[in-house]
Amino acid sequence: MIGLTHYLILASLVFVIGLVGIMRRRNLIMLFFSSEILLNSANIALAAISKYYFDLTGQIIVAIAASEVAVGLGLLVLWYKKTGSISLDSMTNMKG
Repeated sequence: MIGLTHYLILASLVFVIGLVGIMRRRNLIMLFFSSEILLNSANIALAAISKYYFDLTGQIIVAIAASEVAVGLGLLVLWYKKTGSISLDSMTNMKG
């Protein structure tokens, strides 16, 4: 039977994959995807713990966190329209 430990190990592995992706990429879209993998690992852990303890709080947080995908992608599209590039090096000249 699959228990809480299995889900937490899966979440840890997915987190490491996302972390490696963030550390090795210089493209904004790939950084966005890697950060999504990190957040999905947190969602796996929250949903598993929520199910294990019979509490819906973790699953509600997962549903709310799904909206951040649209916000992040919208920011990337605006950045591309402004600069014409999705390279991380183009962000070094940002001015407040």
